[in-house]
Amino acid sequence: MAISISLEAAELLECFQWKSTEEAVSENREAILEEVADVMIYALQLIDSLGEDATEVISKKLEKNRRRF
Repeated sequence: MAISISLEAAELLECFQWKSTEEAVSENREAILEEVADVMIYALQLIDSLGEDATEVISKKLEKNRRRF
């Protein structure tokens, strides 16, 4: 699943290639949302396959980031 996350993230990056963020969003909004969804789906599946709760994993990481930054 980690490979699939990486591949989908690369497809997301393609939406932004050679464009400013504003251009990319205005030209590729739907494609961007679809690719983000694909990344999230695989990430959530990976968390689930590890026997963890996605909400807990994300909450812990957000708290860790808050303390760090």
